[in-house]
Amino acid sequence: MASKATKTLKDFDFANKRVLVRCDFNVPINGGKVEDVFRIKQTLPTIEYLVKNNAKVILMSHLGEPEGRIVDELKLTPVQEKLAELLDMPVKKASDCVGVDIEKQTQEMEPGEILLLENLRFHKGEQENDLDFAKKLAKLADFYINDAFGVCHRKHASVVGITKYLPSGIGLLLEKEIKVLSRVMKNPERPLVAIIGGAKVSTKMMVIKSFVEKADQVLLGGKLANTLLIVSGVCKDRVCPEENIIKEIQSIDFKSPKIHLPIDAMASLDTKGESYIRSIEIEKAGKDELLLDIGPETLKEFCQIVEGARMIVWSGPMGFFENPLFEKGTRELAEKITENREAYKVIGGGDTVSAVMKFGLFDKFDHVSTGGGAMLSFLSEEELPGLRALEG
Repeated sequence: MASKATKTLKDFDFANKRVLVRCDFNVPINGGKVEDVFRIKQTLPTIEYLVKNNAKVILMSHLGEPEGRIVDELKLTPVQEKLAELLDMPVKKASDCVGVDIEKQTQEMEPGEILLLENLRFHKGEQENDLDFAKKLAKLADFYINDAFGVCHRKHASVVGITKYLPSGIGLLLEKEIKVLSRVMKNPERPLVAIIGGAKVSTKMMVIKSFVEKADQVLLGGKLANTLLIVSGVCKDRVCPEENIIKEIQSIDFKSPKIHLPIDAMASLDTKGESYIRSIEIEKAGKDELLLDIGPETLKEFCQIVEGARMIVWSGPMGFFENPLFEKGTRELAEKITENREAYKVIGGGDTVSAVMKFGLFDKFDHVSTGGGAMLSFLSEEELPGLRALEG
């Protein structure tokens, strides 16, 4: 995590200076329009602070996975339009994120102006943390500010490499994320309940092990739980979708009274539920059946646990909530969490945020993290390269 020596916005005089801000505008785009403004809104306080302090504000972000190629559908024009709307002021957009022409454009900026650079990942040097690419970015500014918590677990040029060449600090969003998550990690209220769901197991193994040590209860759902049930032998005659981490999964003590895996599920032969939908005990599920939501008995148990919690950390849905037929587990658990007014409630991860937005519960959580993987890495006490690079 970032040390006390990490500088914040208040440590700099930005007047008439070019400030390069790493944002996380990796948002869903549909039909040339931004579908979800959550991440964009979270960075507005930092942008507004810089404008108010007469900085020349240069914003940069990635969008999608263009793999070093220019992809028209992944240009940041929709983000530019949404930013201008939310800020109620002009936002210019550069045709690229590096180069002589872009340098000239930044040099001609006036205090209080905002310029959005084009998608960083149109250049391979970004994800490779290429120092030549980082130097080119650094030529655009006098200061660097990281306000993109969602990519702090990535060793990329705009996150790590650039800090070698510019005075650097953290934005208001990143400062808030560190403060809230440090509280969860270092000084949690008890009982602390961790809820981990979603799909990919490999990215969540460390956080499961960490929470088994520090939390009072650990609730597991979604595809993640299904994979763990396969490896533990409860779901029989199935192939583990992530065979490369079987040994790591087997190192977890699933007999620990802290760990709660689903005991039943809502099953079907297809994600649309067109064949049938039935509630089934986990060990009785057929090998071809898809387990698409936690079942009623599991939901009852999970709800009872969160009812008595005083701090709740949640990342990952309990099932295929995108289909209303399989949303009940995620929806009712979310509702039960928000009904607990005594608990401090933290959520993170794109799917989890999308779920609570869908159910109209977004505003009932105390902190909604902009990073899923970064949040889990931070809470697992893994070193985040983006934060380490900012330490003084």
